[in-house]
Amino acid sequence: MHYKLEFSLYKRNFKQPLKTSHGIWNIREGIILQLTNKTGEIGLGEIAPLSWFGSETLSEALDFCRRLPKKITTETIFSIPDNLPSCKFGFESAWEFFQQVYVEEKEELSSNFYSGLLPGGEAALEIWQQLWEAGYRTFKWKIGVDKIQRELEIFQQLVKELPTEINLRLDANGGLSFEEAKQWLEICENINIVEFLEQPLPVDNFSEMLELSNSYSTPIALDESVANLRKMQQYYQQGWSGIFVIKPAIFGSRAELRNFCQGYLIDAVFSSVFETKIARKAALQLATELQPNLIKNRAFGFGVTHLF
Repeated sequence: MHYKLEFSLYKRNFKQPLKTSHGIWNIREGIILQLTNKTGEIGLGEIAPLSWFGSETLSEALDFCRRLPKKITTETIFSIPDNLPSCKFGFESAWEFFQQVYVEEKEELSSNFYSGLLPGGEAALEIWQQLWEAGYRTFKWKIGVDKIQRELEIFQQLVKELPTEINLRLDANGGLSFEEAKQWLEICENINIVEFLEQPLPVDNFSEMLELSNSYSTPIALDESVANLRKMQQYYQQGWSGIFVIKPAIFGSRAELRNFCQGYLIDAVFSSVFETKIARKAALQLATELQPNLIKNRAFGFGVTHLF
């Protein structure tokens, strides 16, 4: 089967720059794909790279698209190399449209199925109530962006204010030292609303994260460490029984992700990379399909639309 390929760049500004331990992010850029089959049906896909998570860069993705012929085959789509994981996801998403995988457009899930992203620092104290009123019951707060003592003070204040039925996720984006991670985990031991601490240490500190996971009752989630299938398989085989954060849009092949989740019993959270509604829909469709295969039913990390 041949498909006519068209693609275009997009840029979206965040309302406020997004602060993480990787730095400050002002604009989300990516590529929208359009495949047209011989009967004129259109399948849309999106390439939304996140290079500091280990995906290809936007320029690498763009170079790949520019080198492709105007008409591509199914074989082309399924032979995209592993070092272009966002491209694999984008092209497979567009192709799956023609396979009737998206049976019908469903209403978006209500907010309580999502984790709402709080801004880093003190701003979280001002924003959480808006998200609560919008229906969110799981929040994620970025840490590792300020001095630890200041963040712990804000955290204690936040915990005092939050309703007891909230689940709070702490996301360090690999920005803590081992001693700082222990400090956070010791404080979390007595705080029931903390669901997990996400990626406390840099990606090459797996043995230390395993040690933390075995030493404290607050679960640890791997995020940057398991940005693609190869890494997830590697850490699963090395004995990781904690949480995996799966970002479908940069993970790679949809088919391979399906096979992994159907073949192994894992605890996972599906999460956004601040994609547009095209990749969001494709990622959520996959997440909803695979959620029953997982150990726990955790809120999807897609509560980010308020940031644009």
